[in-house]
Amino acid sequence: MEELQAASVHSDERELLQLLSTPHLRAVLMVHDTVAQKNFDPVLPPLPDNIDEDFEEESVKIVRLVKNKEPLGATIRRDEHSGAVVVARIMRGGAADRSGLVHVGDELREVNGIAVLHKRPDEISQILAQSQGSITLKIIPATQEEDRFKESKVFMRALFHYDPREDRAIPCQEAGLPFQRRQVLEVVSQDDPTWWQAKRVGDTNLRAGLIPSKQFQERRLSYRRTTGSLPSPQSVKKPPCLKFQKRGEQVLSPLWDLRRSHSISHCQRSRFQAETCDCEGYLKGHYVAGLRRSFRLGCRERLGGSQEAKVPSGAESQELLTYEEVARYQQQPGEWPRLVVLIGSLGAQLHELKQRVVAEDPQHFGVAVPHTTRPRKSHEKEGVEYHFVSKQAFEADLHHNKFLEHGEYKENLYGTSLEAIRAVMAKNKVCLVDVEPEALRHLRTPEFKPYIIFVKPAIQEKRKTPPVSPDSEDTAAPLDEQQQEMAASATFIDQHYGHLIDTVLVREDLQSICSQLRAVIEKLSKDTYWVPIGWVR
Repeated sequence: MEELQAASVHSDERELLQLLSTPHLRAVLMVHDTVAQKNFDPVLPPLPDNIDEDFEEESVKIVRLVKNKEPLGATIRRDEHSGAVVVARIMRGGAADRSGLVHVGDELREVNGIAVLHKRPDEISQILAQSQGSITLKIIPATQEEDRFKESKVFMRALFHYDPREDRAIPCQEAGLPFQRRQVLEVVSQDDPTWWQAKRVGDTNLRAGLIPSKQFQERRLSYRRTTGSLPSPQSVKKPPCLKFQKRGEQVLSPLWDLRRSHSISHCQRSRFQAETCDCEGYLKGHYVAGLRRSFRLGCRERLGGSQEAKVPSGAESQELLTYEEVARYQQQPGEWPRLVVLIGSLGAQLHELKQRVVAEDPQHFGVAVPHTTRPRKSHEKEGVEYHFVSKQAFEADLHHNKFLEHGEYKENLYGTSLEAIRAVMAKNKVCLVDVEPEALRHLRTPEFKPYIIFVKPAIQEKRKTPPVSPDSEDTAAPLDEQQQEMAASATFIDQHYGHLIDTVLVREDLQSICSQLRAVIEKLSKDTYWVPIGWVR
């Protein structure tokens, strides 16, 4: 105010001077100065003058900690041989760790003057929990103090849900860290090969919690699978709407039976019209190529028994889902755009969604042009509707695993090749592909860096029927067969492929789902994402 009054005052300076002169703001600034000059550090009472020297040859350490509402951040156990109560674990970031005065292996003799030598660990924990303010510990230091600078900083994406309250193996349930599938965890200590210490990324809590280590969790899952309490992937049955069925010479998946969709466009009325409808793939005057789901096979299905041996073994399906090490990634100038992969449950209508997004901005988005062995029609152009190849050439590429997905329709072969995806990305366009969930593992590579979006239809779980009379109760009508199939297919995909999914979108209508999809894609080139560490190394 003094500087403003002494200088030539302009309009904005005059406004600032007027604000600083108001009594309310002056009072706030006075309070701020008063508080800022005070010292709010905790004041500990002095140590006792006469420390009981009960232990002639042992070095005794008196530690006094200020305890807030947070736990002390240490666990204790009774030594099987000596019977002593020792510090079993120091939780990184907790009060004990921040003090630097308590270490793993320290023997605990007293808590606030109460001898603990003959008390059970749970009784000692109760004393610590009930203590308020400062806590005085009498400790015999460990022979070798823990190396406090030996700290791990690894980021892991959880591939399973974890609740320590349901884990009978955890050494201390209160010290456990619950997490949800796909949450990113910062592992701060791997000193214990069985129980890691970790924090959830984004949490404000500084104290780490216990989580099962990758090796330990894999051993548990493997044991459960061996004993039959955890079903193997091969034994999991798909819901009826997800089973592949053979009809004559073609293999069709009822999951993508367009006749079951709520809204069916002219060229989607029957999967058997896929080759006779000339309007297929056109939207707003633009042609949008794409392999129709109506003649797809799963990526692991092969044409003829002789091809079976060339499919990658089922080792991937035996993967035990624990953690995936991840790192931060942001798309850099000059890099290819990330591949956008769509998977969907029954009723998601991905083909229509992909067509609309590409047609509205063909300069920014593109789709992989599929290959086919059928003859080219008069109005079709090579490389626009399809890449037209001979059956021998198609099967040769199939033999060398160049196709992401393929299928057969009316004795003609169709397939989406990896090279067709690369061709779109090389044009600096965002390539949209919709695939069967089984194909995801083949796309999750450093080359494509796929962003996987799961689209599912909005399903009203229960429809209330109005009461017949004031005295009667509302009744919940069950889902109809179509809704049950859509719900079952969405649940199946979430349970078995949810750990690979980056975003879930719920389709209510075409316009809203297109807007949601574009908003997600626009962020890919700007924001930072957690990706498998192998993608950035």
